[in-house]
Amino acid sequence: MSVLLDILASVGLWEAVLRIATPLILGTLGVLLCERVGVLNLGIEGIMAFGAMIGWLTVYSGGDLWAGIAAAAACGAAFGLLHALMTVPLGLSQHVTGLGITLFASSVAYYIFRLAVPTASSPPTVEPFRPLPVPMLSDIPFFGPVLFTQTAPTYLALVLVAILAFVLYRTPLGLAIRMTGENPHAVEAQGIDPILVRIGTIMAGSALMGVAGAFLTLAAFNSFFPTMVQGRGWICIALVVFALWRPGRALLGAVLFAFFDAFQLRLQTAVDGVPYQLFLMLPYLLSILALVVMAQRARVPQALMQPYRRGER
Repeated sequence: MSVLLDILASVGLWEAVLRIATPLILGTLGVLLCERVGVLNLGIEGIMAFGAMIGWLTVYSGGDLWAGIAAAAACGAAFGLLHALMTVPLGLSQHVTGLGITLFASSVAYYIFRLAVPTASSPPTVEPFRPLPVPMLSDIPFFGPVLFTQTAPTYLALVLVAILAFVLYRTPLGLAIRMTGENPHAVEAQGIDPILVRIGTIMAGSALMGVAGAFLTLAAFNSFFPTMVQGRGWICIALVVFALWRPGRALLGAVLFAFFDAFQLRLQTAVDGVPYQLFLMLPYLLSILALVVMAQRARVPQALMQPYRRGER
């Protein structure tokens, strides 16, 4: 018991929680945006992988770190446009299209990486984002090091949660996004084109997915390898259900999963004689349990995964 309390009281644990949660926050916000307009985007895993690669490649080629973030966002938006064009105007299967984009983006990411680095035995590294302490606030005991000594993309992710919540629930644009996911015909009756709303929102959400991938290579690590996303995209899709399609709850869900992940890593070193595979399972088992509990209260957007055709009801 004392070991568990020591781990929970560790500043290092909670610093790691916020760091691990950052790509989940960004990815979950991206999925949330897509689903709010009625489109399931299963391309997130591939978009994150491509964002991770293109962000790293931009910096490796001489660009600065923020140029890498911007490049990842632009590529994510491009894949989002591809997904949107196939699923919104053409009405193709969102499941098949999303999985196809995941396979395509992941494969292209690895192909471009091998073209850029054909002979290296180990992935070349770049100089990543460094922790950015906030003056005065970082000196607050316990909370200062946890909240105010993170990297700039982590601060960006936290700010985006607040911005997205404000846009969705306090602006006409947010109302149009939410209503497009509930009743696109009602949106059309108000003189707004639901197809354009869906396409633009999917591109914005996919851009966030690309940034989530870039965080892995430009802040969490300093190099790219093809399997580095490790299922985070699928976790983000589950977290949207846990969050009940709300940005604030999405932050909570991402932090909760990150806590389970960081906690099991420290348990592996503190507890002897237990197979490490059990610790690796822990965050996923607890997350499934939390998802089952929250899913009973979930209210799915009414037009989710339903193709929209102008003039039909």
